[in-house]
Amino acid sequence: MPSTDLLLIRHGETDWNRQHRFQGQLDVPLNALGQTQAARLAERLMDEPIDALVCSDLARAQATAAPLVQQRGLTLRSDSGWREQSFGVLEGLTVPTIRTEHPELWAQWIRHAADYALPGGESPRQFHTRVLAALQAVAEAHAGQRVMVVTHGGVLDMLWRTVHGLSLDGPRACAIPNAGLNRLRWHAGGALELLVWADDAHLQGLPSQPSTVPASVAAGVAGIRPA
Repeated sequence: MPSTDLLLIRHGETDWNRQHRFQGQLDVPLNALGQTQAARLAERLMDEPIDALVCSDLARAQATAAPLVQQRGLTLRSDSGWREQSFGVLEGLTVPTIRTEHPELWAQWIRHAADYALPGGESPRQFHTRVLAALQAVAEAHAGQRVMVVTHGGVLDMLWRTVHGLSLDGPRACAIPNAGLNRLRWHAGGALELLVWADDAHLQGLPSQPSTVPASVAAGVAGIRPA
């Protein structure tokens, strides 16, 4: 089976990214900056060959893909397998609120244990299994082609860990900018090759992206970023 080239993109910015609020699988719209990022992305990819476009079914991912769909006349296929990790009862809450109102859940969360699931949510291991199944389905259906996938930060973190053979335990350790470009290649047998990561040259001159966590809660929680 020939390899499949994958262009993987995190959705544009939302107000909840700025507020350090857990989005998870809630539908949150892009803010004005996120819409600008999406437009810049479409311009960057205007002349790039794209054989198929797959997108998370959540609104922020769909809106990120929309300018490219409109300009290129591409057909977008929605797939819930590319959704963000479910954070259960913490979705919609800010980090400071969680620390104050759910200290026991926060203490569990910051351990970043692969098999810990928040009430009503997914564990990293369950999430990872879902993401790899979605990846395999797309790669095998489009062997020999270039596929663009618009998805979420947590999904990209799972793929980063897979490429580098990293444990699912522990916090995120890679940059994943909103509307950044990440290029991977799927080889027969399921091996992933990393070609380019966190390419955000098309976003130069725009306001800086949110930090990992608010300064008030940064101590001891490096690498945590509500997705």
